[in-house]
Amino acid sequence: MPYTRHLRASEASISRRPTRYHSSMSWIGWALLSALFAAATALLAKVGVTGIDSNLATAVRTTVVLVFTWGIALALGKQHELRTLDRRAVLFLVLSGLATGLSWLCYFRALQLGQASRVAPIDKLSVPLVIISAWLLLGEKLTPTSILGGLLITAGAIVIALG
Repeated sequence: MPYTRHLRASEASISRRPTRYHSSMSWIGWALLSALFAAATALLAKVGVTGIDSNLATAVRTTVVLVFTWGIALALGKQHELRTLDRRAVLFLVLSGLATGLSWLCYFRALQLGQASRVAPIDKLSVPLVIISAWLLLGEKLTPTSILGGLLITAGAIVIALG
């Protein structure tokens, strides 16, 4: 699969690029913070979508994210790196942005219609989908641990959603 090899080669070149921003926190710490903020997102959004159109709620949230993230990028002086982005990176970031927007629109509508404690676990089915897709498209290893974890997340989401 030439596409897979191309992605692997690109990932390797990206991971070798030196960065000017070094953090003492590992990926696990950042991932745990992401989970914490995702939980807060679900709870705050559930209250926020009450009585308004879910698409409008998503637009408000997205505007805040836009201003907030550009503020961080500008504060860190990263805006100059825009000139160094190649077309492929921009294409995939644009596609990722579209996927994020669609995900958020669907998530907010689901929150409006359902309980946050049931919607959030279903949303986390993205984890086993990423495991399978990363194996198929990016050539990442599919280990017994990742298979078991993906199955447990799937089972947990189903149990919570049907419970």
